[in-house]
Amino acid sequence: MADPPLDQHAPGAGKALFSSAFTLVDLTRVRHEVEAVSRRCGLAHDEIENWVIAVNELMINVIRHGGGRGGLRLLLNGQLTCEVTDEGRGFNTARYVPSAERPPLSDAGGMGLWVVGRMADYVLVDSGPAGTTIRIAARSRDTLR
Repeated sequence: MADPPLDQHAPGAGKALFSSAFTLVDLTRVRHEVEAVSRRCGLAHDEIENWVIAVNELMINVIRHGGGRGGLRLLLNGQLTCEVTDEGRGFNTARYVPSAERPPLSDAGGMGLWVVGRMADYVLVDSGPAGTTIRIAARSRDTLR
C-alpha cells in the first residue's frame, strides 16, 4: 500500500512503535495494540481512552469511505502519533478539516474527523485520488518517553 505524502509542515515521523494493515475483522486487535503501546508510552488512563477512540474513528473512516482496508503506524518523537492510510478515492478535506462546529448527522457520516479533532493534539490530512493519509498526535500532560 503506497503512503501518500503528508503535509510538508508535519512534524518528523520519529521512532516506529507499531505497524499493521487492517480491515474490519482486524479492528479489535489493532485497538488493543494501540492501547498497549499507549500505556507503554506513559499516557494516562483518560488520555489512552480518548486516543484509542480517535484512532478507532480513523480506522472506521477507512472501512466506510477508504476502500475497506488500510494501514496504521504508531510513531514516537516526543509525542505519540498515529498515521492511518488508505487507497480510497480521496475526499475534499476543506469540507471536514478543520471543523470547529459539530457537523450535522447524516447517512453518509461526517462526524468522525470532528470527533478525532476533539481528542487529538493535531490532525493533518492529505487526500487525493490515490488515497488518504491522516496523521494525529495524542494529547498528553507530559512529553512522552
